[in-house]
Amino acid sequence: QVQLVESGGGLVQAGGSLSLSCTASRRTFSSYIIGWFRQAPGKEREFVAQISWSAGSRTYAGSVLGRFTISKDNAKNEVYLQMNNLKPEDTAVYYCASSRGSGYESWGQGTQVTVSS
Repeated sequence: QVQLVESGGGLVQAGGSLSLSCTASRRTFSSYIIGWFRQAPGKEREFVAQISWSAGSRTYAGSVLGRFTISKDNAKNEVYLQMNNLKPEDTAVYYCASSRGSGYESWGQGTQVTVSS
């Protein structure tokens, strides 16, 4: 099973930027999809973005399109989420997860992102 560790969360003012990292234990992810999700207090976990490791194709939730960018570093087995123009409603615990095509199987422990108004 893949082990995932998120980092990079913190406190930022509205309009600011943060970059999250997801480091994976597995050496190769050729058939994997890596995704970012978030869960705000009192709300269900929601999809944010995902990237196909082999093809590099990206998908974003409408609420973050144009503000967030997902990317990867094959050599480091890392996936990043660059978050710009952050809004208070982006406040949540952010998780990365991995999928082999039939649902997300492995999850990180999460990292807190807090955006103050």
